Amino acid sequence: MTDKFIFRFVAAVSVFVFVVVFILSLKVIPKPAQMPAFMPFLPKLNAILNGICSVLLLISLYYIKKLNITMHKRINILAFILSSLFLVSYILFHWLAPETKYGDLNGDGVVSAAEKITAGNTRYFYYVLLITHIILAAGVLPLILLSFYRGLQMQVEKHKKLVRWAFPIWLYVTVTGVIVYLMISPYYHF
Repeated sequence: MTDKFIFRFVAAVSVFVFVVVFILSLKVIPKPAQMPAFMPFLPKLNAILNGICSVLLLISLYYIKKLNITMHKRINILAFILSSLFLVSYILFHWLAPETKYGDLNGDGVVSAAEKITAGNTRYFYYVLLITHIILAAGVLPLILLSFYRGLQMQVEKHKKLVRWAFPIWLYVTVTGVIVYLMISPYYHF
């Protein structure tokens, strides 16, 4: 496979994922009449997958620092698989779930003045965290795919250049994914 093909493939996958998530966020695709019984468990599953990936990324860093390339590869493959499962679960949840607003204690879809006061300044922290999480999650996907490919092909120098950016961003996205879940979960009403 040529570099040109890989770049096109990575770009296509990244754009496809972005478009699917964007379309689902608009809530224009009809949902099933009956919510699947598993839907309420998806946010917790997503947080668990993100948390495990955070730990795996740190373990992967440990192994590469010890020059154990075999374990580094295995851990990264596992992190990649779990992140892929997360992505499927995330897309499914955002298709099925009703919108949740931070601070909406009664679940009526409106954050009243009283609810804003109750949530306090944590709302600002939540939204800053959420926005940076979303932007970096969208941007890190092509970096992850390219660095994953370079690593599997043992193109070490190219892999290192990509991972300088991909690793901290991916780690930030997985950690903030857990924090976002912990902050928004009290406002789920399903």
